[in-house]
Amino acid sequence: MTRRTKQGEAIKNVLVNCPSPLSAVEILARAKQVVPDMGLATVYRHLNRWLREGKLTPVEFPGETCRFETTGKGHHHHFLCRDCGRVFDLPGCVAGLHSFVPAGFVPRQHELTIYGACPTCARQTENNHAN
Repeated sequence: MTRRTKQGEAIKNVLVNCPSPLSAVEILARAKQVVPDMGLATVYRHLNRWLREGKLTPVEFPGETCRFETTGKGHHHHFLCRDCGRVFDLPGCVAGLHSFVPAGFVPRQHELTIYGACPTCARQTENNHAN
């Protein structure tokens, strides 16, 4: 039986209360607000255990740090802001996506990531161009 710790509870609360995937460093920064002396090794220890237990899903993008989100969120996709690096969940799925699959192929799963600028970064870019 796994014992509950203040560190584990802080990490779990960060993951459960965040609407989008976070990197281990982002999780640490948020969990340190509750447990200031927590280290990155503690975060990774909990993440690895929860991944093995099927409680977390890794969210990976080419050339980016792996992020993590809780399982059971239902089918969704992601938006990665190329300016600030934040990731946002996109609920649901694109209609007609399977029409791109060649005849005879049987899709089993898919992932879709949209890359661009989040509203905050897009506004900053507009403001910089206006000046």
